[in-house]
Amino acid sequence: MDPIAPELLMAVAGGTAGAAGQQIWTALRDLVRRRGSGEEPSGEGELTALAQQSDSAERARQLAETLALRARQDPAFAEALAAWRREAETLVPNQTGSGDVRNEVSGTVHGNVVQARDIHGSIRFGN
Repeated sequence: MDPIAPELLMAVAGGTAGAAGQQIWTALRDLVRRRGSGEEPSGEGELTALAQQSDSAERARQLAETLALRARQDPAFAEALAAWRREAETLVPNQTGSGDVRNEVSGTVHGNVVQARDIHGSIRFGN
């Protein structure tokens, strides 16, 4: 199973989908708290960390990785997590970071224009 998009986890944790989003977050918490064979990581710590700071991409990434690892080790968890993901994706269909980018510049532009996504660092024009 591929990891769940951190952006989806952040959106649901942050309440983007309103009351329905809160219900889906509670469903994920309940799913994570279910005990499997005992060997796999639970994900409870990562879930709590993201709940405390829902705008943290790093915490969301850690939760996504832990859930994916647990899903690889526990087929029943993987099936339940896949169902959770499908439901969550219907609540937050236009998640940031999904890969779709659309930049549009119209009219007359005088000067510099940058079209980009996920810039980490400086942008310089000229000398």
